[in-house]
Amino acid sequence: MSEHSHDTFTPPGPDPDATYDPYAGVRETTEGPVYTVTGQDWGDVVDAAVAGQERMVINMGPQHPSTHGVLRLILELDGETVTEARSGIGYLHTGIEKNLEYRNWTQGVTFVTRMDYLAPFFNEAAYVLGVEKLLGITDEIPPRANVIRVMMMELNRISSHLVALATGGMEMGALTVMTNGFRERERTLDLFELISGLRMNSAYFRPGGVAQDLPPGAVESVREYLRWMWDKIPEFEAFCNENPIFRGRTVGNGYLDLAGCMALGITGPVLRSTGLPWDIRKTQPYCGYENYDFDVPTRDTADSYGRFRIRVDEMKESLKIVEQCLDRLEPGPVMVADKKIAWPAQLAIGSDGMGNSLDHIRHIMGESMEALIHHFKLVTEGFRVPAGQAYVPVESPRGEIGAHVVSDGGTRPYRVHFRDPSFNNLQAVPAMCEGGMVADVIVAVASIDPVMGGVDR
Repeated sequence: MSEHSHDTFTPPGPDPDATYDPYAGVRETTEGPVYTVTGQDWGDVVDAAVAGQERMVINMGPQHPSTHGVLRLILELDGETVTEARSGIGYLHTGIEKNLEYRNWTQGVTFVTRMDYLAPFFNEAAYVLGVEKLLGITDEIPPRANVIRVMMMELNRISSHLVALATGGMEMGALTVMTNGFRERERTLDLFELISGLRMNSAYFRPGGVAQDLPPGAVESVREYLRWMWDKIPEFEAFCNENPIFRGRTVGNGYLDLAGCMALGITGPVLRSTGLPWDIRKTQPYCGYENYDFDVPTRDTADSYGRFRIRVDEMKESLKIVEQCLDRLEPGPVMVADKKIAWPAQLAIGSDGMGNSLDHIRHIMGESMEALIHHFKLVTEGFRVPAGQAYVPVESPRGEIGAHVVSDGGTRPYRVHFRDPSFNNLQAVPAMCEGGMVADVIVAVASIDPVMGGVDR
């Protein structure tokens, strides 16, 4: 047996150097052996279909538009009835969790923000709160930084739910709600760009606080957005609440009761559609959420209709929280006082975009050798985190996202693993879809609102 015998083995025959791959046919050419990879588990799935009956096994995706290009659903059909459904994932694998082991703790934020790319601030929050817990500085985060974090997360919740409503409507043929949803999302992303410098993947949350304070005019822009958004939500309510076509597609579709959710580890709107008001912001508050007045919307329908209604209601609750954030903003720092941890840059937005303020550059380059050395060490090497491990969950638009952060006492993570809600929620596809029609699969998956960047990581 070769040293890679767990993958390949050398069969007896005239050419002992040739390798055999159970997943790929091989043919000899003048250039050497050529392997043709087959569908891996596809043959097993087809063989498992009941022989002698008129049943088909088909792929829905990963190229199907309603699976957003990177989710593969393997369906066994009896006519148009789904008799078996399986999710195939891994088409968007990025290796983010592994990459974190090769970057310092602050650089890790730029990786985790790209996982669930529709909810980047929640990825950052879970990771950053885990790092702060290991550092023991959770209670030292400036109040202004926590208020800004809450405000950005709730604005992000709105933008994410808008995509869920827009794409869900599009997949049911409602193109108007799709254009409206993305129109409103653009206004939300404009706020992200104003405050953090980027529309998506901002890496704005940092261990110890946030990257920079709110720029001039940000508070006024957010208040104007709130007034504008309160006028737009009734359009989505008109689409979701009593529209007979929408109700016909969603009521009773994708049914999953509380027992099923508990057995599969389902969280978020899917869980709350069963009537259970489970929300991490209420049950295990973080970033000061216990000081905000808001409700946890629930339904008792346990179907796709209830999940869409919950998302519309949650957008209104998020607007209320953002209003409270603006009232709570008080002058103060946005980064922890400990200079051994605080990111040393002093960002500013100037005519040439975003970068270090000129005063900061003048200080470290021309006034203080110690400041220059400190800046260089903290940026290139990073701070050390005491050995240990921590798990911190936050409530993302799709449910509980948690970061399990492990440190060996060095300047880089030993291991970071995310509990992503889309990964868990996709386990509900068979329970929601089997016994229903092919057309109902699209609606059921849309009601889960999976983001494959968070599933594959």
